[in-house]
Amino acid sequence: MSVTKRFWIAFICVLPLLYLMVGMYAGFVSHELMRWGTFLATTPIMWVAGWPFITSAWATFKKHNANMDTLVALGTLVAYLYSLLALFTGLPVYFESAGFIIFFVLLGQVFEERMRHSANSAVEKLLDLQAKSASVWRDGAYVSVPLSEVVIGDRVRVLPGEKIAVDGRIIEGETSIDESMVTGESMPVKKAVGDSVIGSTISTNGTIVFEAQKVGDDTMLAQIVDFVKKAQASHAPIQDLTNTISGIFVPVVSILAIVTFVVWYVFLGASAIQAMLYGVAVLIIACPCALGLATPTALMVGTGRSAKMGVLIKNGTVLQAVQKIDTIVFDKTGTITVGKPQVTDIVGDQDQVLRLAASLESLSEHPLAKAIVQAAKEKNVTLEALSNFKALEGKGVMARLDDKSLALGNAKLQEGKTFPQALKDKMVALQNDAKTVVSLSIDDQVVGLIAIQDAPKATSQQAMAELKKRHIQTVMLTGDNEAVARSIAQQVGIDQVIADVLPTEKADHIHKLQGQGRVVAFVGDGINDAPALSIADVGIAMGSGTDIAIESGDIVLVQNDLLGVVRALDMSKKTFQRILLNLFWASIYNAIGIPIAAGLFVGLGLVLNPEIAGLAMAFSSVSVLTSSLLLNTTKIAV
Repeated sequence: MSVTKRFWIAFICVLPLLYLMVGMYAGFVSHELMRWGTFLATTPIMWVAGWPFITSAWATFKKHNANMDTLVALGTLVAYLYSLLALFTGLPVYFESAGFIIFFVLLGQVFEERMRHSANSAVEKLLDLQAKSASVWRDGAYVSVPLSEVVIGDRVRVLPGEKIAVDGRIIEGETSIDESMVTGESMPVKKAVGDSVIGSTISTNGTIVFEAQKVGDDTMLAQIVDFVKKAQASHAPIQDLTNTISGIFVPVVSILAIVTFVVWYVFLGASAIQAMLYGVAVLIIACPCALGLATPTALMVGTGRSAKMGVLIKNGTVLQAVQKIDTIVFDKTGTITVGKPQVTDIVGDQDQVLRLAASLESLSEHPLAKAIVQAAKEKNVTLEALSNFKALEGKGVMARLDDKSLALGNAKLQEGKTFPQALKDKMVALQNDAKTVVSLSIDDQVVGLIAIQDAPKATSQQAMAELKKRHIQTVMLTGDNEAVARSIAQQVGIDQVIADVLPTEKADHIHKLQGQGRVVAFVGDGINDAPALSIADVGIAMGSGTDIAIESGDIVLVQNDLLGVVRALDMSKKTFQRILLNLFWASIYNAIGIPIAAGLFVGLGLVLNPEIAGLAMAFSSVSVLTSSLLLNTTKIAV
């Protein structure tokens, strides 16, 4: 039976209890009617609405353990069974105490359930944003088909104002797309042929045709919902401490309730009834429900709010690890920079250098290779057919053209070859302008240079400035040469540069920084970043990066924007701080409530009967849940 149904059963039965209590004090309900009426009204509350508390407590007891339900079951059973005995012996009965305790506990659980649903619904609503159908090219015409029938490779047309059905890449037209429902970016983003589109976003002012690349559970929207659901189901390490405390707390409180009864009855001369009520009040007020809610509810709301901001936090462990980060290491290409390098200079016989370089790079997948090939396409250069192609990691590429050996790459690749001083001087000058320079050699002679530049993202400088405000050391880790790396670092404000790093060495450098006592986060987007993302204390993957990088990261930034790193840190810290605040409030209720319930302040007129103790316990849970929901109103600086 659901908590809501049990609550309504308790609510219906509590109404006659309330009438009988008021009537007894007002004089229009007899003492005998009060005794039997409260018995009849409380019994269904006890054995229907309250039965799961008893079964849960018994199951836990058989495992030599105790949980939150143990205190509720003990308190209500003591009050009910005593009253049942008293009913037939003429003693005062306290059935209403058991009834009201169960009612107030269930009231707290109903609030908890609704607030949990409220916290989770924000993410679930993302799925409602999906288009229900798509205009797909089938049999020579565009026809409307259900979303479930769209397959990879379909040509999908989107008119102005329509939702984009699935993820894909534009092959015709251009438009501006409102991506706010997925990325959190408020301004529409201009898109043209070759750009990617995200399912459920809206084309605002143009007609486009795109090729479907991800459908069903593989779309970004579906993955976001999956990420957040997993994060909300996870727990932070601090919750293990909470669970340990609860496991010790319950038996301690049970002993404390017995001690309270004994002290009042044996040493202070109270009646058995009054001593029992003090003991039951201690059991009820101490129920650590709020303590158990403190971590998961804040985690649920915090990860949901982060997802709306374009920050996917994979689990609660990451939330806690973020608190200690003092160093963030960034990959350069595609992370700090735009990731779309362009050829800016060709030195030497331009036609020959570009033709041979593009012929070599047409066989490579490196971002710089694509820039050189693109430059050749724009100049309508005819490529050569090469043989014996080799890619040398961290150096460049080699191949043969007839009887000649060609090599294109960095200085390491050209070691031992004739490198004219004029070309060396030009290379230094270009590198000082923050350009990456590759050299082309034919056999043992370097014959030309190609300079490529990848500009920093518009927000990279602001992101570094925000991180400095938070006293975080920033490091650039790149395979690019020292001069280019330092120039980019100076432009955006990075503290430390580690350049000329081979892809296989990135993880080693992260490990070295950790060996210096630093707590390190790594931000990257490429396949070669996966080991570093995994070994860092916190891995942050750019959402525009490769699937393996996203899988290796602990946090994924949906927007290709380094301000997302700042948002991720701030939201993680605010969520963890809210967990600590919740734990404080949950603990303070017990610290104040237990002594009052035990009767330590009875001389000052401060007394908590079991019914009020039940209400206070329910209110403590509601206050913790409300505190967690207030995370939805938290403001982030960027």
